[in-house]
Amino acid sequence: MDFFHYQDAARKRTSMLVACYILAVILIILAVYLAFIGVFIGLKLKTGGDLDIRSLWQPLVFVWVAGITVAIVLVGSLYKIIELGKGGEAVAAMLGGRPIDPETADLHERKILNVVEEMAIASGTPVPRVFLLEEDGINAFAAGFLSTDAVVAVTRGCVARLGRDELQGVVAHEFSHILNGDMRLNIRLIGILNGILIIAMIGYWLLRSLGRSRSSSRGKGGGAMAAVGLFALLLMAIGYIGVFFGKLIKSAVSRQREFLADASAVQFTRNPAGIVNALKKIGGFVAGSRISHSHAEEASHFFFADGLAASWFSLMATHPPLDERIRRLDPQFDGDFDSPAARTQAEPEMAAARFASGDGPAIALNAGEVIASVGAPTAAHLAYAASLMASLPAPCHELVREPAGARAVIFALLLGPDETIRRGQLDGLNQSAGRDVLERMAIAVPLLAAIKPEARLPAAELAVATLKHLSAEGYARFVENMNQLIAADKQMDLFEYTLRRMVLRRLAPLFEKVKPPVEYHDMAPLRSAAVKLLSCLAYWGAEGLAAAQKAFSAGMGELGGSVPQMFPMDRYGVQALDEALAQLNGASPALKRTILAACTACIGSDGKVTIEEAELLRAVGDALGCPIPPFLPGEKIADAKNY
Repeated sequence: MDFFHYQDAARKRTSMLVACYILAVILIILAVYLAFIGVFIGLKLKTGGDLDIRSLWQPLVFVWVAGITVAIVLVGSLYKIIELGKGGEAVAAMLGGRPIDPETADLHERKILNVVEEMAIASGTPVPRVFLLEEDGINAFAAGFLSTDAVVAVTRGCVARLGRDELQGVVAHEFSHILNGDMRLNIRLIGILNGILIIAMIGYWLLRSLGRSRSSSRGKGGGAMAAVGLFALLLMAIGYIGVFFGKLIKSAVSRQREFLADASAVQFTRNPAGIVNALKKIGGFVAGSRISHSHAEEASHFFFADGLAASWFSLMATHPPLDERIRRLDPQFDGDFDSPAARTQAEPEMAAARFASGDGPAIALNAGEVIASVGAPTAAHLAYAASLMASLPAPCHELVREPAGARAVIFALLLGPDETIRRGQLDGLNQSAGRDVLERMAIAVPLLAAIKPEARLPAAELAVATLKHLSAEGYARFVENMNQLIAADKQMDLFEYTLRRMVLRRLAPLFEKVKPPVEYHDMAPLRSAAVKLLSCLAYWGAEGLAAAQKAFSAGMGELGGSVPQMFPMDRYGVQALDEALAQLNGASPALKRTILAACTACIGSDGKVTIEEAELLRAVGDALGCPIPPFLPGEKIADAKNY
């Protein structure tokens, strides 16, 4: 199943969830109404009244019960969804996680940061913040609405007891959830279950208040108080019935996704032993994968392995049994978890990269392969990412892990080659960026000048991960400085646009209110935006108007229909491109596939693809929510028509 197909499947699962939610609310309304009427009839019979079957239907009472119940359920759901509105960080904080400091000296924490960074660069996604849960159990989760607000959280037991290959398997499993859109559904599940649970909580509160009332007024209004007590018990029963079915829905959705994520982790790492051994260690460890936090039940469907105590009812489990997961990856598994490997602690040392990239900057740009690679990184991408990270000098790694150094790295990448312009850029920074940033820029400039061109954006990605810790004021000042550096020479080249787009895509959702895109399922209303996008790509990537027209026509050929006029050259600037990408981001997954194919054909029309053009294509994919892994060196450019 490819990325675009799975995105469609995720939307269908969300629709199914909404339908189940509506059905559950309807059943809860009927149950609350019957409970209310039952208590009313019971009181009537107790006082000597007659039972009239027609009294079971009271339209006005039903309307009031339905209105109040719907309001309570919706408020309960919305409250939890709003509480988790900050995305993955809110979920991690709810479970007691703390963000791992990028400058940490703890070897275990450094190890997990390194693994997550490699996975992010290899998959083409933003580097997520990493949280640590002080739990003995071996577990992890990824949470967020989008890849831009995603976090990866791991337990202390996970980083202390798993080796690097095993951690890679676990993290690759979690990245599958990030890439396949599972995280948004997981957060919505928490909100839905909270709305249903609130009915039971009201019954509990009624019983508590009834107990206090009885102690202060014994013997008064015994019948009414008994009726209220009965109604409260019925509410609790109704609420927990709703929760029961909600858990069944959650389990049914979660269990199948875990199998898919396991398979994706193997595809990503090409090392089945990594994730298999991690699962075996969980089975052989006395604490297993249990999470002791009070909110573990709410978030049980997020975890890598079952975070709750073993359930007597297997249908209620959010995860398949460990032995079943292992046998799908290792059919020879005999069910014995009690092995020496399951009891040993992991070595905390950092593993060196095991891959050396080729010398040539040749880049693959085959449309079929580009489309197939979206959201589906391979072991080659992971090895290539590790090699890029290993190629960065040690002082560069130190710089990107501290706030001032991270800003210095971004600013250093934006310095112009002309000495006069560069002097003006540095004078401007001296007024607003601060001495600590300028001091670190003096270190960063020669370091970045010596690295491979294809390693510049990965270095920037690492810096952006640290910049997520900025304050709102610090972020605003950083963006202002970045824009001033770009505007210094009164033009923007491909690398500057790509870097700026990547930085703002990663950081803006954390500090600014970003409007959700309008959804489109037909290309017609998007055609103008696509023309604008392809015009920009054609002008920027071609030498001369004739070559630009050829590139534009190649891209439009993928969209079908007549080829319109290119967007005027004097209007192909940054704002036009940003506007086009913002609108195209609302396209359905199927339309995004076509748009990316058109962009690939446009950029690759002349048979020459520079690193800047390839990274621009990846920036376009990123803007559309379609992460494209790095283009691997040493591959030939092929025809863009075989997909």
